Amino acid sequence: MDIEKRFELVKSVGEEIVTPEELRTLLETKEHPVAYDGFEPSGFSHIAFAIFRPILLEPLIKAGIRFKLYLADWFAWINRKLGGDFEKIRTCGEYFIEVWKAAGVDLDKVETVWASDLVDSSEYWRNVLQVAKLTTVSRAERALTIMGRKKGELKDVAQYFYPMMQVTDIFMLGADICQLGLDQRRANMLAREIGPKLGYWKPVVVSHHMLMGLQGAREPEGFDEDKRIDVLISSKMSKSKPESSIFVHDSRETIFRKVLSAYCPEKVVDNNPVLDWTKHIIFRKFKSLRVERPSKYGGPVEFYTYEELESAYVKGLLHPLDLKNAVADVIDRMVEPIRRHFEEDNRARRLYEELKNAEISR
Repeated sequence: MDIEKRFELVKSVGEEIVTPEELRTLLETKEHPVAYDGFEPSGFSHIAFAIFRPILLEPLIKAGIRFKLYLADWFAWINRKLGGDFEKIRTCGEYFIEVWKAAGVDLDKVETVWASDLVDSSEYWRNVLQVAKLTTVSRAERALTIMGRKKGELKDVAQYFYPMMQVTDIFMLGADICQLGLDQRRANMLAREIGPKLGYWKPVVVSHHMLMGLQGAREPEGFDEDKRIDVLISSKMSKSKPESSIFVHDSRETIFRKVLSAYCPEKVVDNNPVLDWTKHIIFRKFKSLRVERPSKYGGPVEFYTYEELESAYVKGLLHPLDLKNAVADVIDRMVEPIRRHFEEDNRARRLYEELKNAEISR
């Protein structure tokens, strides 16, 4: 595959790329660059994790990227997830792996790495301290929002290690590309600044879209000084905010109930989560979306591009209720194999049952 095709595949995943020129150079000089995304094992899987993330993996693998899925168990522990119970956090990490398997992620083509495996190294902690020595206190405080917490929510000094460790991870994992959500850009930009000072490289940042939560846009919560990015972070689907999410264990009836109650004003595109999922999940995965309607409302209609669907919606040719029913049906069909896996596979079911007894903490 030529460089231009590989570049376009990677570019299709990024809502923001820092920088496109560096990405192109990387692809020209390295046949199989390493990219990573990190996940705190912190609760039940929602569709942003189980459906959207595997969809984003496909073009990256096709472009020859070696991808590492990083299970950040120590980070979840620092961030007090699952009540700060490390054993439950490990159980959740194993559960995450089962979710990826059920979602069709080929674990022979991606590598799963645990934070626990990295922190055993004295080199790791030497790098953490070197990163910390090159980071001012005010810069560290600004970066702490990558935890999904604001400055006033911080409880202990250990939380200040979080961004220093995340920057260190990038180099210990050998990541040429940081392929995380926009909410993680502060740590990634810090890594770009500090890497060369420590004799490492400047990683390319390919930040993916953050899937919107059920309620649509939320008021900025202070995660970023850039209001646009702050709104995106505050409005994203989040495991720690169950009311914003569709989970892979939700029944068909629950999925329909949630989607039918989602924010989706007639003719309005901005901050519309149902259109957001249509664009970033359905039209990334499928060639079309068929909307079933009674003949008195125009009968069934099929859209072959998101732009075509959006145009019809803005003109009032597609009613929110019809769109919601179509989207709920597709989401349910995508979730169904994962839901079934956790019902039929003994190990997956055991992990799910163990997690149900855990304290899901924000």
